Amino acid sequence: MKFLLRLLLLSILIAGFWFLSQDFQHLFERDWIDAHVRGHGITGFALFLAFGAMLTACGFSRQAVGFLGGYAFGAWLGLALSLLASLAGCVLTFYFARWFGRSLVDRWLPGKLRRFDRLVQAHPFGTTLTIRLLPVGSNLVTNLLAGVSRIPRTAFFAASLVGYVPQTLIFTLAGSGLTIGSRWQLAVSLTLLAVSAAIGTTLYRRVRAQSDYAGDLQFSRKGEA
Repeated sequence: MKFLLRLLLLSILIAGFWFLSQDFQHLFERDWIDAHVRGHGITGFALFLAFGAMLTACGFSRQAVGFLGGYAFGAWLGLALSLLASLAGCVLTFYFARWFGRSLVDRWLPGKLRRFDRLVQAHPFGTTLTIRLLPVGSNLVTNLLAGVSRIPRTAFFAASLVGYVPQTLIFTLAGSGLTIGSRWQLAVSLTLLAVSAAIGTTLYRRVRAQSDYAGDLQFSRKGEA
């Protein structure tokens, strides 16, 4: 059974990288959403979740998935489905690294794994949430490092889901058809950004006060995707 799960995981990721190697703006964009997802009921939900999870597992932008989720399903249903797709992509990358990628990740990110491991052992939920809320990391790199670290998977997935909420909501609001200049959207977006930045900064200071390795929160490439 485990062999079949690993084979399925590899197949999904290979398919995802193949799609991203193509001219992907024609594969997962508004025209494709109109043709295959929007107004297509359960089939549309399933396609959106499958493609969203597969592509975010391979490094596709979570923000783009959120925007398209809002466009296809509206703000709140779009938020729920986009979060589910992003979390599923996180799980796929995590288990790829855990099952196949330790030597690969250690070669690709020399030294970063040990620093990440030291941080998350002491504060698994708080460290992960801080990384997700602050714009200092790559989603893909974070998921790979977590997969080969000793972080408890439940804490990592739970903190990732919570940390994904602010940016995903902002982009689903934009995609749902609200005008960019509307006062309501601007107020919500600014409030969410302020709240997430405040929480992330508070968590960062707490971890920094309790750990000798807090500077290593900025272990990955600039710009959380």
